Amino acid sequence: MSALAAQGIGTRRLDLLPLRVEHAEEMAAVLSDPALHTFIGGTPDTPQALRSRYRRITAGSPDPAVSWLNWVIRLRAEACLTGTVQATVSPSGHGTVAEVAWVVGRPWQGRGIAAEAARGLVGWLARQPVDAVVAHIHPEHRTSAAVATAAGLTPTDEWHDGELRWHLAVGP
Repeated sequence: MSALAAQGIGTRRLDLLPLRVEHAEEMAAVLSDPALHTFIGGTPDTPQALRSRYRRITAGSPDPAVSWLNWVIRLRAEACLTGTVQATVSPSGHGTVAEVAWVVGRPWQGRGIAAEAARGLVGWLARQPVDAVVAHIHPEHRTSAAVATAAGLTPTDEWHDGELRWHLAVGP
């Protein structure tokens, strides 16, 4: 499999824009609420730490068989960034798998932004050489489970690091 590259994705209200280092300043504010880390751990990054992280991410995976795909979520009506979606695409014993994740800043939660962004991401992935989309979700994170459901993923009985694996078969 050759490496995939993030491309712009449009939905009804959102633009998913390929991540750039320049997004770090605005995204540091979007992701600044410590409550966002309840299920994923860690603490909010400073703009400088996020800039450094974005530099590493946008440089791409050191493994040529793995694609790191990252987008910021832009809410068109408010002309602001509201969160991120990401996919790590890699070969597995069952074809090519995209592991996805999402996060939306607290001020924009409860408006369907994560679900709309996740549906847009999964729709885009379904048109790529990808066989399955998976997400790992903490069993108590009901909101994230609702987003996965909205994007077409269903829970499996597999666990990974205390999180439940969700799955959707896609592809041509």
